[in-house]
Amino acid sequence: MATATAHPKFNLISSEHVVGAKVYDSSGKEIGEIDHLMIDEISGQARYAVVNFCGFMCLRPGHHPLPWSSLNYEKSREGYITNVTQQQLEAAPEFSDDSWSDRDWEMRVHQHYSARPYWEESAAL
Repeated sequence: MATATAHPKFNLISSEHVVGAKVYDSSGKEIGEIDHLMIDEISGQARYAVVNFCGFMCLRPGHHPLPWSSLNYEKSREGYITNVTQQQLEAAPEFSDDSWSDRDWEMRVHQHYSARPYWEESAAL
């Protein structure tokens, strides 16, 4: 049986390697891990990484969505680097299960984390 790991030459990664991947701040300190992704069911593009910051920083207990564009994969760490600060996380827009269908909430979240909105990226293609 083939493994789920994709060929690295093509910059593909299996979801089994994303879920549970460590998240580091810009100084390299481990601050959390990815719990799950929110993926656009039509395009297949990852839109948000829902990160569990508790257990490391425990800034705001629970899981918090970060725009996928606010994370950068660092191969040497096999994890993701983000510029998210403790202050940003503490001041993040409130989140509920209804937030996923609220474009106004999405706009606030992307602005809050200084991340380019995914709907602007797809419009530029």
